[in-house]
Amino acid sequence: MISVIIPVYNQADKITKTLESLVRQTYQDFEVIIINDGSTDNLDGALEKFLNQTKSNNTFFIVHQKNHGAPSARNNGWRKSRGNYFLFCDADAVLVPEALEMMLNELIAHPEVSYIYSSFMWGSKLFKLGPFDAAKLQQTPYIHTMSLIRQNDFPATGWDESIKKLQDWDLWLTMLEQGHGGLWIDKILFKVVPGGKISSWLPAAAYKLFPFLPAVKKYNAAMKIVKTKHGLI
Repeated sequence: MISVIIPVYNQADKITKTLESLVRQTYQDFEVIIINDGSTDNLDGALEKFLNQTKSNNTFFIVHQKNHGAPSARNNGWRKSRGNYFLFCDADAVLVPEALEMMLNELIAHPEVSYIYSSFMWGSKLFKLGPFDAAKLQQTPYIHTMSLIRQNDFPATGWDESIKKLQDWDLWLTMLEQGHGGLWIDKILFKVVPGGKISSWLPAAAYKLFPFLPAVKKYNAAMKIVKTKHGLI
């Protein structure tokens, strides 16, 4: 079974499309754990409406916590999960119907890898990530959060809640240090619905488009923090 873990903070306007894309999956052996990270919008109302109107054999859990950020919410989710595989899904992402099936088939076919990632669309822009490269990963965060991960290979410590940005890069580096790498599928398996700002988990390429923004300066500072933690500076 796949545990789909979705941290949500004030995205009541987007979560329904994400959940609808999960219900339409060709692979149906999954559970969905939604972590409401202290949202102040009508998230609970949107979730209640979706669940009341949706016919699904899948289990949907809704967990509430105070606003502690995405890493805390993800940790809360995976510790409550029952699956053999994790997909940490963002609340603004819409998956293609074959996404879970394709990623799981690749993991089964390649027992030597610990996670599967794909290309994706951010609005109308294509992010074609490319094959797994350990040396490249040590220099730049090019693999996104939404990868299918083997539960047995996921770090026992989970997500580092002290890392405020680039938590996914920190996770992949931690797994790399433990001997766990990934595999890229040359397919577009999901699309991100852009909001008013660049999504926090986008690869470095996105930030290079806007080097003058204050958020990008914070991004560069976050890169230094992660590199320092993993001895890459």
